Amino acid sequence: MATALRKVLFGDASHVFSHDWAQAHFRFREPHSDLAYALEADKGGTRAILMAVQGNIIKYLLFVRNTEYTHLERLCKISQKEQGEALAAALADSLWAAGEGQEATVCLISAATHFVPTTDYKADNFTERIQLFNFFEKTAAQKFIFDHINCFKSEGSKGLILFLYSLLFSRTLERYPECGPRLQALLQVVLAGSACPGRRCEVGFLSPHSPLGTGLQWVVLPAYLSCPFHPQVGSVLKTPKFPIWLCSINGMHSVLFSTNRLLLSDWKMEHVFHLYFYNGQRGQTRTAHLTVDTHSHHWEEGRREDTSSPGKRSPSLEMAIRTRWPGASVSWNGTDPFF
Repeated sequence: MATALRKVLFGDASHVFSHDWAQAHFRFREPHSDLAYALEADKGGTRAILMAVQGNIIKYLLFVRNTEYTHLERLCKISQKEQGEALAAALADSLWAAGEGQEATVCLISAATHFVPTTDYKADNFTERIQLFNFFEKTAAQKFIFDHINCFKSEGSKGLILFLYSLLFSRTLERYPECGPRLQALLQVVLAGSACPGRRCEVGFLSPHSPLGTGLQWVVLPAYLSCPFHPQVGSVLKTPKFPIWLCSINGMHSVLFSTNRLLLSDWKMEHVFHLYFYNGQRGQTRTAHLTVDTHSHHWEEGRREDTSSPGKRSPSLEMAIRTRWPGASVSWNGTDPFF
């Protein structure tokens, strides 16, 4: 099983995860702060996966759990315990969807080594110690993850790899693309449970480069992970069940969301509305607030044409928003635009 897992990820069993991947885990910003809901993320493929999970965390905090708080308060007035609950719910959602709503597998690291590596398998001192826990009820999987939440969020836990392994085993290696998981396909599994196109999911995807974006990074080794991805996914992911989108902006992944659950189900809500943006970087100290106006006003045509003229390009996030709402004007409400 370990050899098959390595072949899915790298193409053969002699490769191991990079240092960045081995060190990556789920770490939140300070509890009871403006960004208490937010995960810290580094650059590269690890950031893409973390931001995809971030979308599920926001979904849980805004639209699933019961709380007395409203709007952004639902995200910032949370304790360390509530952060763990949100992470457990987010991970369980992805694993359950990957298991087609029938089962989920959670991987943890045990003390014992379960097999002796062969000559063509390079040991990494944790894959050999992986133990699998199978669940046939989503609530049971979520409770188990919460009870072992430090296995995913503590420094040195290899929490992101454990989630990746859990995701692949929940999906089953046999149902995964044989040519290996390109990052976009892996993100599709995190968001929708499947790498197949045409499946509407709860958290969507936006990029200024329609439909999938350009310059997508590979999960681990680009020499092996060269599976082409179906172009229809971009249009499907623009309209998720909840108003939350994973964004690919200039090769960096971030999250855009609305606190209004009716935004995508009531056309009247799409005239003038608010969106919120988190880019995963430590330098962002509060959630960016954007106002989107989809009304077409003739006196604004000159301004829109001016911003798209040479030397005056629109911020990439605005371009991504316009792939969903063509022609919309975007106000950053005093925040410096993210290009």
